[in-house]
Amino acid sequence: MRRAAVAVAAGAMAVSLAACGSAKESKGGDSSSSDSAKKGDSIKVGLLLPENKTARYEKFDKPLIEKKISALTNGKATVQYNNARQDANLQAQQVDTMITNHVDVLILDAVDAKAIQNSVQKAQQAGIKVVAYDRLAEGPISAYTSFDNEKVGQTQGQALLAALGGKATKSSKIVMINGSVTDPNAAQFKKGAHSVLDGKVTIAKEYDTKEWSPDNANSEMEAAISAVGKNKIAGVYSANDGMAGGIITALSAAGLKVPVTGQDAELAGVQRIVSGEQYMSVYKSYPQEADIAAQMAVALAKGQSLDSIAKDKVSSGSTKDVPSVLVPVVSLTKDNIKDTVIKDGIYTVGDICTTKYKAACDKIGLK
Repeated sequence: MRRAAVAVAAGAMAVSLAACGSAKESKGGDSSSSDSAKKGDSIKVGLLLPENKTARYEKFDKPLIEKKISALTNGKATVQYNNARQDANLQAQQVDTMITNHVDVLILDAVDAKAIQNSVQKAQQAGIKVVAYDRLAEGPISAYTSFDNEKVGQTQGQALLAALGGKATKSSKIVMINGSVTDPNAAQFKKGAHSVLDGKVTIAKEYDTKEWSPDNANSEMEAAISAVGKNKIAGVYSANDGMAGGIITALSAAGLKVPVTGQDAELAGVQRIVSGEQYMSVYKSYPQEADIAAQMAVALAKGQSLDSIAKDKVSSGSTKDVPSVLVPVVSLTKDNIKDTVIKDGIYTVGDICTTKYKAACDKIGLK
């Protein structure tokens, strides 16, 4: 009997130690499902966005994500928010703050996808899962949602060729003004655009624009005009709308009007499309992307599977097979404004067709 009692005690101790080991493993990376379940809807979500020069982050992404998280948790979740204002060091500090505040999950749109790797590692070690939002951050991320970024570049390149029409020849000189090298999306946009433009036109000058700055894009366009010759530029590939604004200012100052691409469907960009200053933008459904990010974050915070949300897998330089959702994109021109940004409630006709643009709106039937 004594031997039996010892055996039972030893078995109980083994179970206890195994449970302890499991808890330690969980704390080191994967937060305990039972602990997450106990939280119910009362979760804490950290939301870190990269900058505020591009209008979309404060105007769309932040409120859309907050609204969806609230809806998914019966209003019981709290969202702690910070914007890094294009400062990678500041964003690293913001991650540290989120860890100190014991958020349950982090939605992260990285300023610098590589520089943020150590911060993502810290979060993972603290038991905080990270949803990479809009940009594929390095480090042990648990989920990712964005748009098909090579497709964005291809869409821009195809639109530029369409705008050039018969002028799209191998001797046609194009200026390419790409995004920041710290943003992995910029490299994918660039790759997609080159896959369409190379061999069809000549890339006379090409720039990678620090911090996606419209001011930097303006200076680059001025330099390109001087280098290529103002009457020899057939069109401009601009990676986003903010930079397109700076580019168009430089073109106008030189007395030039050529097709210019864009991305993000910013209000100012849509208005320039209406007026004919900018040829196109890429409309990306922020409501859909934000919806998915919120679903991922809430599921991870509650210890739930992402199988019903994320059907795809992507890999970064440091993490393999990350559960992912890539949202489709649309080429936005003056012909489909009603069917995109207005239909989806991004803008109203009144937002776009202010006094300055009313005549142009009337001309294209936007009333």
